[in-house]
Formats: sequence, structure tokens, C-alpha cells
Amino acid sequence: MALLGSPWMLRLIHVALFFSLCFAEDPFANFQLELSYITASPLGVPQQVIAVNGTFPGPTLNVTTNYNVVINVKNKLDEDLLITWPGVQMRRNSWEDGVLGTNCPIPAGWNWTYQFQAKDQIGTFFYFPSLNLQRAGGGFGSFIITNRDIIPLPFKTPDGDIVIIIGDWYIRSHTALRLALDAGNDLGMPDGVLINGKGPYQYNTTLVPDGIDYETINVDPGKTYRIRVHNVGVSTALNFRIQNHNLLLAETEGCYTMQQNYTSLDIYVGQSYSFLVTMDQNASSDYYIVASARFVNQSIWQNVTGVAILHYSNSQGKAAGPLPDPPNDVYDKSYAMNQAMSIRQNGSASGARPNPQGSFHYGSINITDTYILSSVPPVVINGTTRTTLNGISFVNPDTPIGLADQYKVQGAYKLDFPSTPLTGPPRIDRSVINATYKGFIEVVLQNNDTVVQSFHMDGYAFFVVGMAYGNWTENSRNSYDKWDAIIRSTIQVFPGAWTAVLVSLDNVGVWNLRTENLDRWYLGQETYMRIVNPKDDNTTALPAPGNVLYCGALAYLQTPQKTSSSASTISGQHRLYLMLLVLFSAAISVLR
Repeated sequence: MALLGSPWMLRLIHVALFFSLCFAEDPFANFQLELSYITASPLGVPQQVIAVNGTFPGPTLNVTTNYNVVINVKNKLDEDLLITWPGVQMRRNSWEDGVLGTNCPIPAGWNWTYQFQAKDQIGTFFYFPSLNLQRAGGGFGSFIITNRDIIPLPFKTPDGDIVIIIGDWYIRSHTALRLALDAGNDLGMPDGVLINGKGPYQYNTTLVPDGIDYETINVDPGKTYRIRVHNVGVSTALNFRIQNHNLLLAETEGCYTMQQNYTSLDIYVGQSYSFLVTMDQNASSDYYIVASARFVNQSIWQNVTGVAILHYSNSQGKAAGPLPDPPNDVYDKSYAMNQAMSIRQNGSASGARPNPQGSFHYGSINITDTYILSSVPPVVINGTTRTTLNGISFVNPDTPIGLADQYKVQGAYKLDFPSTPLTGPPRIDRSVINATYKGFIEVVLQNNDTVVQSFHMDGYAFFVVGMAYGNWTENSRNSYDKWDAIIRSTIQVFPGAWTAVLVSLDNVGVWNLRTENLDRWYLGQETYMRIVNPKDDNTTALPAPGNVLYCGALAYLQTPQKTSSSASTISGQHRLYLMLLVLFSAAISVLR
């Protein structure tokens, strides 16, 4: 206690008080999320789904740039749980990322409070449970970060904001799907596509049975709405379209885009988009909203189509007739890739800060490292079906990587992930990328699998500079977009093709790099980037939070949890913790 009365500490307190008085703290946004099982019938068959606060899908979380976000999660499932927030770049704070390599799981019956800052970000994201295929059973919802008032939107303020969550869906529970994968089986064709947790409108009495509840989006004529669309599905790429309406693309995963019209857009697993849609039709009837499977045999996959209704307030009747046609690229394999590369960043738009996002001239920065990450169809390793990246099938460490570092747990993981595919037989391992802080890396995603895949990088957004069919070579760099490539956190890679991204490694922490296809992810197609500042002075990375969970080699440190009735107290303690941490860092900077 003598330290509290020391001249140094008194000076520190005075400086901290000075900062607290002179600079208003960023606001806090507090949420309570309770995940539990409910019975629902989205495709007309009663089944167990994962609800959030009793609803399926879960509630939309709305915050503003730079808000401190406090989310208390109550696990009322019968198994471990983690919630992740893909695309939300938790600056210096991978402790809150919500994946097994960075967090011990929340046991059944426990609650745990996430706390992070939506620092210098805007955009459309979503949250979901990251463990054991739980996303295939629900537990997801929209996560929106809006501009601060002082930062203008690069378009006229819309008349309303609409969230549409799409995704393929199985009637089997996530535990049944998990057992199928454990047995070496493919998941097979989904049973349908849901829109906002509901099945298809009965546009065809043969394909859609009676009694299925469908989603209706109510709008007013002449108004323009910002429609945010997330593909939260298991593995199916979906084409999204609204009958007779243009989709003016405005933003994807935190980056404002060049505004251009699409009659439909392919949205891959894990991706999010914002469209501006003007209600400019005569409303002689309602209109179809459609999400249908891509790159499949349409005659077999007819049932795997989501249909909702766009209802004008002056509509004169129900929607009828055939659905609007999907893209016809049977004879044009380049259609989808050309559409993907047509999405460019709006270099003149401000994002989270009052300066053009395009001012970062990524095309002139020297590349420090190249990682070629190759994926192939599932393989059998030691008698078990697994998926790989560069020949390594990842298994999560018993002790999360950051905790293993902090407590010097030996052998928890390996820093030997190869930068190119292994030449020997595939293996199961805990191999992690030893990434260089402040490096500017090139990641080439080479998809030699038979299905289109989405890849995601936690903690970062990257520049999507190129994609093409065939194998990537160094000459492929000649085709890179070095000026206005879109910035995002989840990108598709077509089968037999490659996608290249560039990313600046300025966010210290341990960050997950994975496929978003749940079956491939569950079977091992992931790794982590460990990024350490060698001159760390406690300003580039936050310490472990006060409520950190312990597991693996550190399980003996975990104390029993108190009853969840103290959730509000826990949130208050975390708010105080973050305030003191911010003040402490500011004071240290002044004292220097």
C-alpha cells in the first residue's frame, strides 16, 4: 500500500485526473446476450435452434465508432460457448476475439463479459458462436457500427435501415451435423435457405409446402433504404436479388465502395454488404426477395432457395409468378469472378476518421513476406477425415496462445507454420504463423478444393488485389489492382483458382485465419497469426482482462463463478477496468 502514497503514484493520479477532466471518455454501449435452445420450425419441421435473448436470429447490436462495447454473454446451452465478432477489429485486444486459440470457452451455465472498443471503424458485421458448428444451429445476429455525427456518409442519409440475414440451413441439429463430420461423412445438400430465420414464401406449391412462416419487409414507396445483408450459412454461396429493384452497392464489411448498381450479387459465406435500394416500383403487387444457391445443379437444388416478400405500404396484391432469374453463367465461368473484382473501394469517402480511406497507397509499399496457403479436398490423417492448409490440419491448443505466452506454458503451440505447402504427408498439428509486427504481407489463397470457399482474417481488414483461375505464380502480381482494391475481412476463393490479399500487420495479438465454410473449419482448416511487438512497452497490446478464463495447463487458476445475477456488477467492474487502463496509458505517455 506504500506505493499509493509515493510521490510517483500521486503524480500519476494527478495526471490521470487531468486527462479524465480534459478529455471526455468515449461512450459505453452495454448489452446482455443469453444463448439458449428453443424449438422453431423455419422449414415447417420442429427442430432445436439456438436463440439469443429468446429470438432467432438474435438482436441487432448497434454501436457508434469508438464506442466501448460491453457484452455480457450468458451460456444456457449444454456445452461450451464462445461468441466471435468477425470483421470487428479489436485493436490491441485479441483477448476478446472469441475463438479457441485466444479464449478459453465459457462453460455451460456461466456468463462472461466481453469488452472491446470499436476503434476507428464503421460498417456492417455480424456475431455468431464459434465452437463446434454451433452457428449451423443459430446464435447469430447483426453487429452494426455507425458513423459518428461529425463524419458524413458518402450518400444521402437513407430513410431507414433494414437487416437481412441469409444462409443455408439443415433440419438436423448442429450436434447431428458434427457427428456426421466426425464419422467422415459429407454434410450433403442443405434442406433450404432461411431469410431472417424464416423459410420460403410459397411461390411454388410443389416446391414449398403449406404452413411455412416467411419474412416480410415493409417499405414505403419513394423511399430509399439501406439494406444490410449477411450470409451466416454453413457453406453455400448465395445469390441475392430483389425483384424489379436495383441494388446500389455502398459498403462491405467496413469499407465504402464505389456506388454501382447490380441486379443481383453473389454473397459468400461470412460476407456482409450494404445496398441502397429505392422503392421506385408501382406496387401493383408485392415483390420477391430471393437468396438462391450458386455453383450447383439448379434442377437438384431447387428447394435450396430462400424467398421473402418486399411489401409496399400501397401494394395492390400478393407476389405471384416465377422468381427473378439467377445469373446464367453456365457458359461463362468468369462471370462470378468479374463481378467480385468489380467491387472497388470508394477512395474519396471518409470512413471512421475525417480523411479519405484511399490515402493509404498500399500499391507502393514493399511486401515483407509472402504466404501461399493451399487448400485441398478433405484427407484422411491417422484414420480420421481432416481438412488442411498447406498440409497442416490445425487442432486448437489446450491453453490459448496468449495465455500460454503470459504464463510461459511450454509446448502449447508451435511457431512453424510453413509459408508454402508441405511436400510431405499432411499432419495434425498446432502450428501457428510467426508473423512480423509492422510487416506488410501478401497472402495467396490457393483453392485446390472442389468447392468455393470463403477465408477470413480476425483483427484485420485486407486489400483484395487479385484473383484468377489456375495456380498463382510470381507473374500473377502483374494483374494486381494496386490502386482501389476493396478492403474487407472475408473473401471468396473459387475452386481451381487463387485470391491474393495484402495486409499491414499493425495490430498486435493472436489472430485467427480460417475458412468460413463451417465443415472445412471444423475439420481443421485454420491457423493463427501471432504478432508480437519486440519492443512492447504495454502501449501496443492490452493485458489480459481481469475476468480472463483459464483452461488447459492453467485450469488450476480458474475460480468458481458466482451466480449470473451479478452480471450488471461484472459489466460495471469491466467498465472501471477499461477506464483505469486508458487513464494509466495516457498518464504514462505524459510522464515520458
